Amino acid sequence: MHVDTATLKSAAAATLAGLEGRTLGPRDRLVIPPQEMPTQDPAERILNMNEVALGFSAEQARVEAFRCLDCKNAPCISGCPVGIDIPRFLKLAAAGDFVGSLDVIKESSLLPAVCGRVCPQEVQCQAPCTLGKSLKSVEKAVSVGRVERYVADLERAEGRRSKPVVAASTGKKVAIIGSGPASVSCAADVRKAGHDVTIFEAFHRPGGVLIYGIPEFRLPKAIVDDELQGLRDMGVIIETNFLVGRTRKLGDFIEKDGFDAAFIGSGAGLPTFMNIPGENLVGVFSANEYLTRSNLMKAYARGKVATPIYEAETVAVLGGGNVAMDSARTALRLGAKKVYIVYRRTIKEMPARTEEVEHAMEEGIEFRFLENASRILGNDKGRVEALETVRFELGEPDASGRRRPVQIAGSESILPVNAVIVAIGNSSSPLIPQTTTGLKTDDKSRILVDENGMTSIDGVYAGGDIVLGAATVILAMGEGRRAAASINARLAAKTS
Repeated sequence: MHVDTATLKSAAAATLAGLEGRTLGPRDRLVIPPQEMPTQDPAERILNMNEVALGFSAEQARVEAFRCLDCKNAPCISGCPVGIDIPRFLKLAAAGDFVGSLDVIKESSLLPAVCGRVCPQEVQCQAPCTLGKSLKSVEKAVSVGRVERYVADLERAEGRRSKPVVAASTGKKVAIIGSGPASVSCAADVRKAGHDVTIFEAFHRPGGVLIYGIPEFRLPKAIVDDELQGLRDMGVIIETNFLVGRTRKLGDFIEKDGFDAAFIGSGAGLPTFMNIPGENLVGVFSANEYLTRSNLMKAYARGKVATPIYEAETVAVLGGGNVAMDSARTALRLGAKKVYIVYRRTIKEMPARTEEVEHAMEEGIEFRFLENASRILGNDKGRVEALETVRFELGEPDASGRRRPVQIAGSESILPVNAVIVAIGNSSSPLIPQTTTGLKTDDKSRILVDENGMTSIDGVYAGGDIVLGAATVILAMGEGRRAAASINARLAAKTS
């Protein structure tokens, strides 16, 4: 049930009044109510591209932060891929010191407003939360990301921007390939150490998957731009329209251009298809292309931009991850009257965030569980007109730990649709490996690295989706930080 923002703020204010000035023990904190995120009404939000989640009020942020038990072993920190000191920033937020709270976060992350919105906290920092375990529900753990988002948004709203301390120049140069989450984290940590950093981005706009992959209604692009400005403020140079492997080969950076090290964070932008009949019909898209047209090229702004987007009244999205949710919800906002998500397992096995699934359901998207596409049917003009699907049942767990879907013989059926979006994952682009002598990869073109993030080429590091395959923003950031630590250690050894 949708609850309006004013009601949530009023309830939080009343709760906060009862907490102020008290010495709270663990039992007191256990009964503080979890704060619900204010959202746009579902009937209204499907008609616009504005952000769905509206953010906590100051009162909500403080009440939620008060729920932290301040455990001695702080299991939430070990659950955070970038190692944010979560109890410390929550304690400051609970006290109303939102500036100090954000400063703690920025010790480890340059993207708090982004991570507060899109990171899957429920399977990372919130999963080991002692409060959640005590209440026997990860959904009742401290909403770390929502408090993080509040303190980051407040800084922007007040026109502040704290700049990390940058050490004196070392004279060393580092090249960063790509400008997604892994690259941003690596660039920030390397720059803090005093090294000159240049980011090379293939697109005309930096941000990587944050810009082209995540819809405006989940992550406004102005927020990404603002947080990237933090890099520029530190002195990081960002060069766009620079496709490494074509504009310049990776090897040239070190061999000819005088860079002392390089980091590859070019992501996983090569779409995966199902290889079923009909995937070449007009009206079939990879989620990558569909979302890029809408997000990066703003196809949703009809009449204001020239970017074409395929219009369809009935859309089927194949897949069950966050990208599938993003694609389905985007299709709805682009004018589709009916949108299906076709997924071969059940809701329990879906990799998408619970919040995103719930939002999709609230918006009227129909989930067809235990079903998958077997072929796509077209009309005499080569355009999609239907999807043939087959039913499944769940068998024993597979290598992923999820129960394996087993096809039910004779269960074929026809689903009339005008467009199909394939959202079953991405793989790594082979361009850099193909144009870089000696760079080792696995059979999926993922770059192989050692425990320090170094590739098979001395001085060249890699991290994020180009190493992990399609993963999460915060995992990519953790990879970037690990590589940065290795780069800094390497350059420090060369300087001394």
